[in-house]
Amino acid sequence: MTDASTAPAPLGRRERKKAATRQALADAALRLFLEHGYDQVGIRDIADAADVSTTTLFKHFPSKEALVFDEDAALEAALVAAVRDRPEGWSIPRALREYVGRSRRNKGDDADEHFTRFVELVENTPELREYERRMWMRHETALARTIAEETGAPAGDPTCRALAHFALATRYLTSEGTDADTAIARAFALLEHGWNTAIGGAQD
Repeated sequence: MTDASTAPAPLGRRERKKAATRQALADAALRLFLEHGYDQVGIRDIADAADVSTTTLFKHFPSKEALVFDEDAALEAALVAAVRDRPEGWSIPRALREYVGRSRRNKGDDADEHFTRFVELVENTPELREYERRMWMRHETALARTIAEETGAPAGDPTCRALAHFALATRYLTSEGTDADTAIARAFALLEHGWNTAIGGAQD
């Protein structure tokens, strides 16, 4: 049960209207992209479908790519929570490895058809793949700060920044003959145990 003193204040009418407009734009964009292809849909098409002006669209989204990813704040919160709320006895690298692995496996057999089509849209559109990578990686600062707080390291500690950076980068590891889950597991073995352990384990 949420404490009334800490519960978020209800949105006012103006905020609700802004949120509804933003959601309508994101929904219209994704629907049009899935139906016609990303390159075949323009900003004006999306604005018209949501019954707003292009000026209004750009007040909510800075670019065409941003329309596809309306989850930036939620993503950062989830990354921070993966570290802060990790199970007792779990190291920070292990918690991040599990989180990154789950983020890659959302495309599994239990994913609904709509989400699978969304993933395929991103993977088949270079502009969206690059935007998603930049969006993911820009949470490095928040993640590094959380790692420092959890370990008692000073703010800006380079070791914490390095762990945050490379942990996030593992999501995009691919190599011929190695599936993504294996690549992530081996990268995190390096992050947690060091080079000699990781290479030795790979050679066993």
